[in-house]
Amino acid sequence: MTRVVLALARRAIRANLRKPQFLAPLLIFPTLFLAVNVGGLTSTTSLQGFPEVRGFLDFQLAGALTQSLLLGGVSTGIASALEIEGGFFDRLVASPIPRVAIVLGRLVAAGLVAGVQVLFFLALGLAFGAEIAGGVPGVLVVLVIGIVAGVGFGALGQAIGLRARNASTVQGIFPLVLVILFVSSAFFPRALLSPPSDTISRFNPLSYLADGLRDPIISEVSWTPVLEGLAAATGIAVVAMGLSVLALRGRLRDA
Repeated sequence: MTRVVLALARRAIRANLRKPQFLAPLLIFPTLFLAVNVGGLTSTTSLQGFPEVRGFLDFQLAGALTQSLLLGGVSTGIASALEIEGGFFDRLVASPIPRVAIVLGRLVAAGLVAGVQVLFFLALGLAFGAEIAGGVPGVLVVLVIGIVAGVGFGALGQAIGLRARNASTVQGIFPLVLVILFVSSAFFPRALLSPPSDTISRFNPLSYLADGLRDPIISEVSWTPVLEGLAAATGIAVVAMGLSVLALRGRLRDA
């Protein structure tokens, strides 16, 4: 099964490279949003209760990363739906391969893309004056959390794509993704959010994910936020992979 999974992952990566519209939004949109936030909200670092950071860019990198990873999940869902629309999914079902490989191949590709997204934004931050306070270990921590989260968001997108069966429906979840992201601590400290956003963010797993990504950037690696971030990413991945497998079974029953 490993060979099949890797073959499907390679195909997914090649398809992404041939269609820049899948990859470009994952990098361009969060980069523009990052530039706008850093350019207009830098003075907020002086507010009482704001974490001690070297600069607002350092704080915002985790928000841009979380946003990019979420968009990666949407992109994975669109790609899955396009495979159904184009008939490639039916050809996979008709071939003698383990059915779960259909899910795993796409998720391996999502994990690889997530790794590229993490490295891109860390490099972008360093190029414009940010510092990774956690050093090389901090980079590795951010990379691990980002890849696990990328797989989770990819699985969630794939589950939606398998259920929706058309790309336009999957694209429709984009506004919802932004709403969920904005009611988290991805872009602003939880302590400075107003009700009811502060309450919602406390139960929003994206808050813990963003804090886990942020901690190694703005300070020495602290185990509590890192472990909470890794736990949030792992929880999202486990639940989403289960939903993706269930969606695949439902799609196979209807095929």
